[in-house]
Amino acid sequence: MKLSDGVEAAIHCASSLAGLEPDETISAADLAHVYGLSSTYLVKHLMKMVSVGILQSIPGPKGGYRLARDAKDVTLKDIVFAVDGQSPAFRCKEIRRAGPKPLPSDAYPQICGINRAMLKAEKAYHEALAQTSLHDLVVEHEATSDDRVLARGCQLRDAMVRKQNTNRP
Repeated sequence: MKLSDGVEAAIHCASSLAGLEPDETISAADLAHVYGLSSTYLVKHLMKMVSVGILQSIPGPKGGYRLARDAKDVTLKDIVFAVDGQSPAFRCKEIRRAGPKPLPSDAYPQICGINRAMLKAEKAYHEALAQTSLHDLVVEHEATSDDRVLARGCQLRDAMVRKQNTNRP
């Protein structure tokens, strides 16, 4: 299965947002800078995640993005579907019915075996994606990463985080 490049960017950004406090955000520009991406490109994917309730977009000069729900409740499947859509990767065109001397439709009462096998594989793939949450990724990253990587991540996070004013009248 080929996923768009936006999926990688979306998962990294969502993982970065997973460690924020409820009153914190990170701007799209900062996320784009950290991952070496175009802001315009990244915003397109962030907004897809906003539209399905994975992220919240907070407007204003100190605005930015944060998770809309707990990191344990956001799976890789959620992000893949948000960015790349839910259309099946394999689309059977029923080419077995094409060519010379075509037969009537009733000669093919069963779904194409190739289509069935591909849909079964895709279902297994989606089930595997659904088993990994952003929380799982963060825990694994913290447990397996070099201390320099973790220190860099903390420095970048501290430089990017924007505190929201929660004391509004």
